[in-house]
Amino acid sequence: MDRLKPQHLPPTSALRALEAAARHLSFTAAAQELNVTQSAISHQIKALEQAWGLPLFERVGRGLRLTPAGKDFAQIAARFIEDLTTTLQRHQNTPLRQSLRISTVQSFATKWLVPRLHDFQVQHPGVDVWISASEDLVDLGRPAGPNRVDAAIRLSQRRFPGLAMTPLLTEQVFPVCSPAFIARWGKPRRPEDLRDLPLLLRNQDRGVPTWADWFEHVGLRDIHLDHGIRFLESSLAIQAALDGHGIALARSAHLSDELSRGNLVRLFRIPFVSPLKYFFVCRQDRAREPAIAAFRDWIVGQAQQTQEEIDRDTGPQE
Repeated sequence: MDRLKPQHLPPTSALRALEAAARHLSFTAAAQELNVTQSAISHQIKALEQAWGLPLFERVGRGLRLTPAGKDFAQIAARFIEDLTTTLQRHQNTPLRQSLRISTVQSFATKWLVPRLHDFQVQHPGVDVWISASEDLVDLGRPAGPNRVDAAIRLSQRRFPGLAMTPLLTEQVFPVCSPAFIARWGKPRRPEDLRDLPLLLRNQDRGVPTWADWFEHVGLRDIHLDHGIRFLESSLAIQAALDGHGIALARSAHLSDELSRGNLVRLFRIPFVSPLKYFFVCRQDRAREPAIAAFRDWIVGQAQQTQEEIDRDTGPQE
């Protein structure tokens, strides 16, 4: 099938003139509807007839009648205008969506961030948040593309040049176990009681306080930590504690919900503040971008609530 040449494809204004004239069977009425002159409508119709080599209207007394070709093209013009108008209205009434790619460590994503994300989506329905969980370094300078990272949530002890780092949380570190574990083993009353109980250990802590750090903090230096179940991620150790397999050394930001629901029990109220803080991190030159700023403001508010819960729960040993 031969394709129409570009000059045979009419402008939208000509199709509107054809549709209105066909509906009213009057150039004058069509001109009044479209707020143009009668001669402008006549000129548009004549231009279509010359371009296509087909008569579209014929005179009948003082009125007009569509030719068979005119009926066909008028129907096509009406459908086109209706479809175009509907599509424009749909897109104009739909807010422009943005994607925001956030990188964070897996344990924080699983235990703290993901359960709260629905609240952000309700407040900012036009921003789609993509979460990637990794402890690896990310390149916040990556250009736009499928692998870009817009912001990150990381544990750190210091700030880095060129990055906007907003503090979120300072954590307490303490042992936890499940009620089922206590029912089986009994509840330890003193740190020394942990000597003969199964501890859930972590590998590759990357500066996060370990069991060795906690025992040194409470004045016990002869605890052997060379055997037991080991996990790469804190979230896995917490899950093992929930399942009653042992005692995990937990960070408070990961546990507020589990503690409030009674799924886990904090064994001691010995204050031990982690030297690391959670920061929301992005490039300084992107800190004011609407999606990044909206997420930063939201997560700061969420973190403030959690920090108040952490501080309120911190007290002397029972």
